Amino acid sequence: MMTGLDRLSYQSRWFHIAPERKFLFWLLLMILAFSLPPLGQALLMAGTAALTCWLLRISLWRWCRWMALPLGFLLVGVLTIVFSVSRDAQTLLASVSLGGFHLGITQVGLTTANETFWRSLAALSATFWLVLNLPFPQLIVLLKRARVPRLLTEQILLTWRFIFILLDEATAIHRAQTLRFGYRNVHLGYRSLSMLVGLLFTRVLIRYQQMSTSLDIKLYQG
Repeated sequence: MMTGLDRLSYQSRWFHIAPERKFLFWLLLMILAFSLPPLGQALLMAGTAALTCWLLRISLWRWCRWMALPLGFLLVGVLTIVFSVSRDAQTLLASVSLGGFHLGITQVGLTTANETFWRSLAALSATFWLVLNLPFPQLIVLLKRARVPRLLTEQILLTWRFIFILLDEATAIHRAQTLRFGYRNVHLGYRSLSMLVGLLFTRVLIRYQQMSTSLDIKLYQG
C-alpha cells in the first residue's frame, strides 16, 4: 500500500531525474526562500506551486488543500508575533486594555510577522516539492551516497514501512465501520473512533510482530 503522496511521486515528470539534482534544486529553493524579501518569497511560492502542479499533473486546488494543514499552524504562530503586551499603550498601534497591561499590535511585530509568514510559506512549498518529487527508494539512494550511517538508514526504512502498516490497518478498520454505519451521527462517530484507536493498537502490534518475524528469518541483526 502507498499513500496518495507517495503514489504521486512515482508519476512525476521528473521521476527519472537523479535524486542528487533534486536535492540540490531544493537547496537552491530554500536559500532563495530565506534570502529574498517578502515579495520575492511570495513569487517563489507561486512559482514552486506552479512547477509542482505541472510535474505531478494535479490541480492548484489540490495543492492548496495540502498546504492548508501547515498553514493553520503557521497562522497561529504568526498571530503570537503580531500581538504584544505592554504597560505603555503609546508604543502600540492599536491596543486593548487588560488591567494594568495593554494587548495590541506594534509596527515591529507586523513587519516580523509578515516576513515570517512569507518565508515559511516559501520554505513549505519548496519542501512539498521535494517530498512530492522524491520517491522513498530515491531518498534511500541519496542517504547512501551521502554516506549516512547504514544503521540510521535501515531505521528510517523500517519506520517508513511501519507507517504503511499503521495506515493500512486504520483504513481497513474505518472502512468496515463505515459499511456498518458507524459514523452516521456524532455519538456513533465518537464511539467508533474510540473503538478504532483501541483495535488499531492491537492489530498494529500483531502486524509488527509478523514483520519482526520475517526480518529474523532473513537474519536481520537489529
